[in-house]
Amino acid sequence: MRIRLLAALLLTSAALAGGGGPIMQPALKGDTRLHDPTVLRVGSRYVAMGTGLENVDGGTLRLRTSPDGITWADAGTLGVRIPDWIYDQIGTQPPNLWAPTLSVRGGTTYLYYAASVFGENTSVIGLYTNAKLDPMHPERGWVDRGPVLTTKKSDTFNAIDAYRLDTPDGKAWLVLGSYWTGVKLRELDPVSGKLRGTKQYDLASRGGGAVEAATIVRHGKYFYLFVSFDRCCAGLDSTYRIMVGRSAAITGPYTDREGVPMMGGGGTQVQATKGRYIGPGGQEVYTDGAQQRLVYHYYDGDENGVSHFQTAPLTWDADGWPDLGALPNGGN
Repeated sequence: MRIRLLAALLLTSAALAGGGGPIMQPALKGDTRLHDPTVLRVGSRYVAMGTGLENVDGGTLRLRTSPDGITWADAGTLGVRIPDWIYDQIGTQPPNLWAPTLSVRGGTTYLYYAASVFGENTSVIGLYTNAKLDPMHPERGWVDRGPVLTTKKSDTFNAIDAYRLDTPDGKAWLVLGSYWTGVKLRELDPVSGKLRGTKQYDLASRGGGAVEAATIVRHGKYFYLFVSFDRCCAGLDSTYRIMVGRSAAITGPYTDREGVPMMGGGGTQVQATKGRYIGPGGQEVYTDGAQQRLVYHYYDGDENGVSHFQTAPLTWDADGWPDLGALPNGGN
């Protein structure tokens, strides 16, 4: 009797809520070579976008498409050049654009991205909109809306790694930031996509250390703030890892599972290096039908550190903390 009861408990703990089988991240196929990925489901198809390659194809944002969210194909780039106004904002022509994020409100697709001087907070977040994004031709239909937020060396934060969240009360928010004094939150005009007001909220900081790539999702009575800690962009030497905290209000304060404030360096680890999946981070939450998912990049240990993206089902434990499930093939 005890043996049968133990077996039943083990099977139950390994089952997905609402369906059988262990929680697993899917084994993606095709061309998944993207850094700082964002994913948007458009009808029954999927569009992914990521950071441009330095001095390749004008450094513009790179595109992938998929019929099912599993098998991905190269879809080229967004345009052939970096917008001219970026030079006026940051005083230089960057070799590429960074960290795009896609979201939809009222049928319009909003694309925020960053241009920056690496290692400095001389940065700008820009905006494109698309009145009717075609998932078969995601490079078409974009209108340049110019700068949203610019930082310079005298500022205490860094205007990169934007993510937009629209809330049920009709408001829209932009979370952003990297290093310096950390992750910030600003309210947006939900239609124009530009900043509304001047109030800025402090969400997470490591006292000048590595915290960036923020994304926020609502689950139950909490808002969850995902960030990346530690070293990015170093291939096999990357130590990026995905962390999370939560708050009853989108504006904070956010604390981790142990109650440590994220403004004091807190964060509960969600995923770190395992097997070939080195330095996971640059994450973002997206909606796939009824399922919330998280997309992130990693450096492939079997390909000498080439950056790929991976998606994961976002599930929740009994205490309301997120779980991404097991890596494909156990990380091998």
